[in-house]
Amino acid sequence: MSFDRALRCRECGREYPLAPVFSCEFCFGPLEVAYDYDAMRGRVTRESIAAGPATLWRYADLLPCDPEYRVDIGTGFTPLQRADRLAAAVGLRTLWLKNDTVNPTWSFKDRVVSVAIARARQFGFEVIACASTGNLANAVCAHAARAGMDVFVFIPDDLEHGKVVGSAVYHPTLVMVDGTYDDVNRLCTEVSQSYPWAFVNINVRPYYAEGSRTLGFEVAEQLGWRAPEACVVPMASGSLFTKIHKGLTEFAALGLIDEPGTRMFGAQAEGCSPITTAHRAGTLNFVPQKPNTIARSLAIGNPADGYYALKTMAETEGGAEMATDEEIVDGIRLLAETEGIFAETAGGVTVACLRKLVASGAIAPDEETVAFITGAGLKTVEAVAGRVADPLRVPARTEVFAEALAERRGQAAAPAGAGGR
Repeated sequence: MSFDRALRCRECGREYPLAPVFSCEFCFGPLEVAYDYDAMRGRVTRESIAAGPATLWRYADLLPCDPEYRVDIGTGFTPLQRADRLAAAVGLRTLWLKNDTVNPTWSFKDRVVSVAIARARQFGFEVIACASTGNLANAVCAHAARAGMDVFVFIPDDLEHGKVVGSAVYHPTLVMVDGTYDDVNRLCTEVSQSYPWAFVNINVRPYYAEGSRTLGFEVAEQLGWRAPEACVVPMASGSLFTKIHKGLTEFAALGLIDEPGTRMFGAQAEGCSPITTAHRAGTLNFVPQKPNTIARSLAIGNPADGYYALKTMAETEGGAEMATDEEIVDGIRLLAETEGIFAETAGGVTVACLRKLVASGAIAPDEETVAFITGAGLKTVEAVAGRVADPLRVPARTEVFAEALAERRGQAAAPAGAGGR
């Protein structure tokens, strides 16, 4: 069963019935789902969670939708893997990677869409839609295909080819907009007023955003029912950042873990860093920016949850960093070379900022840290295509291979017939 009971304004606290609305009529503040935690206690236990499926739906009692409407394509309960080689490279003793590259459409967006589409079906919508920088479009198209729903996805016209194809293969109505993501989002907000569609990140956003809490739930469960000391999370709108922390605090409120002392650190690209820039200035009020970065999945210049992300940083004594495009590519390569994970540009941002946070002393070497890797690298191969070694090209002759190998290694060719490795 679901324990959601109302929508509550994050600014003035007014409550509304559960409906496909996203802003307060009184102060225009954003709405989020309010739960009956008293009713949850005793019903939601470690044992009840462990008995659930190996997907995010093991937390069905904590999600804002009736499970009978779920569209489960295997999203969630992704690996939390210890990363000793990367930890040594950045100067940490204990580092974990939450690897969401293995979700069905290879990003964490499958989480938010799985919850949003369930709630949309519960409301009776027949058409699902979104504004997206790519990953969300992929996830919406896949889930809509499984549910048999019509789908419209709106994307910027300069999106990476892999993400465009990753949506088009599901045969949606794909709309490419001349402009940035912020332009796309403005258009979709207007369209949502005229068409009876469920826009997952507009009129269904309060429910959609709750799906990100499952990352916090999973990390706590996978660490043996405890919270880490620090988290490093990529930031676009800021919602993922705040919801991971909310998931940890909810587990504590339900008695599933001890009160978390987790410090939250955000990671942004230098070319789109309104939240990090505000943090450095010591203010909770960010200034929107025009994105100019290879990390297009994070290219939201006017982040809807920017204020709340900054507030979470302050409350947890955390912080934020930013990475240049060059550092992002280096981060992608470092993650691949040390831990065998090929991440998209957002993952490069996370690793690059993690490295800077440790180097600056913001994260201490002995703080147990979880870094969130939110999307797979095959979606953004353009970012690293010119930065990887060219293959050896040889005919099918051993002696030519030996010569080419020696040249690559900068040494004399081994004698024909010589052994070795």
